[in-house]
Amino acid sequence: MMIDKDMVRKDINMEDQVGKVADWIVAADKVVIFTGAGVSTESGIPDFRSQGGLWDRYDPSDFLYQKIISSEESRKKYWKMHSELYYTIIRSDPNSAHYACVELDKMGKLDCLITQNIDNLHQRAGLHEDKILELHGNIMKVSCLSCGKQYSREEIQGWLESGIEVPYCEKCKGILKPTTIAFGQAMPQRETEEAERRSRNCELFIAMGSSLIVHPAAFMPLYAKEGGARLVIINLTSTPHDGQADLLIRGKTGEIISRIVERVKTEMVSG
Repeated sequence: MMIDKDMVRKDINMEDQVGKVADWIVAADKVVIFTGAGVSTESGIPDFRSQGGLWDRYDPSDFLYQKIISSEESRKKYWKMHSELYYTIIRSDPNSAHYACVELDKMGKLDCLITQNIDNLHQRAGLHEDKILELHGNIMKVSCLSCGKQYSREEIQGWLESGIEVPYCEKCKGILKPTTIAFGQAMPQRETEEAERRSRNCELFIAMGSSLIVHPAAFMPLYAKEGGARLVIINLTSTPHDGQADLLIRGKTGEIISRIVERVKTEMVSG
């Protein structure tokens, strides 16, 4: 598919950009949304890598997967860090970008949502679990690495608040870990494979709030292009895949996607 050069120029009117994406959504049967940290930051959750993020206060090398599973001291640091992150997330609320994705689903346009985010905010906004592919896990879910027993993050936080520094599985005494993906840990196979399949088979792929530098998640827009889909990138800053996009929109994801969804509603009603 040839890139519409007029649509990637920065001087194109925002209203024209919004209208173009809305037209593409109305015409498509399978729309895939891809969300990154820029969507979470609009809910007040700092990007891990940005100033003031977790990696300003913690050394990422302390949380290598091999260290977590082999060192009690590393697990203490890990759960301390995760407790801080847990409270940041539960005090945050879904924003307009999350709700816009729900609206697209209600209109029957959303094939699936692929996310790099671990904050559970898409679910809290009302998007059904079956529509969400979490490539980096979910902070609200904890599992035993030995027997697979599942726990809620709220329950485990209660253990930590009672003075337990490192929680272990009640069933088998195995190591407990949130389902978030640690450095050096394998990506979830089912979610990763399904995300690639959905990306290759969609008609329109909209990447929002992602720098598109973390792999293999960042391959998803490229898979969509290989499959013949249009690619829209909505982000405050440039990404390595901007040259592949049919349309680039610079700005806050919540504001832009909300305007697009409202335009889609208008077109579908009038159509």
